[in-house]
Amino acid sequence: MRKFFTLILAGIAAVACGNRTQRPAAAQPTIVEPRYYGYTVRQSYPHSTESYTQGLQFVDGKLLEGTGQNGKSVLQETDLATGRTRIIARLKPSEFGEGITRLNGEIFQLTWTSNTVHVYDAATGRETRSARYAGEGWGLTTDGEKLYMSNGSATIYRIDPATFRREGSVTVTCKGEPLELLNELEWIDGKIWANIYTTDWIAVIDPATGVVEGLVDLRGLLPEEERTPETDVLNGIAWDAATGRIFVTGKNWSRIFEIEINER
Repeated sequence: MRKFFTLILAGIAAVACGNRTQRPAAAQPTIVEPRYYGYTVRQSYPHSTESYTQGLQFVDGKLLEGTGQNGKSVLQETDLATGRTRIIARLKPSEFGEGITRLNGEIFQLTWTSNTVHVYDAATGRETRSARYAGEGWGLTTDGEKLYMSNGSATIYRIDPATFRREGSVTVTCKGEPLELLNELEWIDGKIWANIYTTDWIAVIDPATGVVEGLVDLRGLLPEEERTPETDVLNGIAWDAATGRIFVTGKNWSRIFEIEINER
């Protein structure tokens, strides 16, 4: 089951940071005009169209991927050159996998509505523990010390990786208005990049203030001739910190793209 329900109400208008409601002057937040970016494809790689991508991370030369759908959710390693996958762990059929991240020798994998994060030993793939959390799980990333989690709203939570307890939160705003539908997350050069669900846009967020400083327009990335009825939305951001490469893909997409962004 896909997460279309009432969240579609935010629509693409939210992505453009428009339709602001009027507030009393005293309540108006600081409005920052985001920078707008296009993209150049540097390279593309094969991607399994069976992978309903929910989380993506590139670390130590390996591409980790978490997938969704009840009965099909896995944590896997994807070979960039061939697109072949190696399954590290499978979730229960009742669980819908969500965002992933690796920190301190552990891999964390969220679930959508099961309120559970699974934690694996990165070296062996063995599940070592799990923890419960309130509400839904969508995206997950790390700054190297803490975890950051989205739940489809405009809120990003800062999480203690040892206990998975919330230590704080920030409301993400674009031109002064809350920006909802924050999905997959990736930490890139001190900023949080977030897929905006149901759209082809990525928000570049200041993690301290929640302000959207940039919007990346990835419309047209996957060619029409590679789309099928099973092809779903853009989702999945990975950063190779060693080289600065940025990888993006989507749910059931046939390709993973290495991109460079260009300010308009």
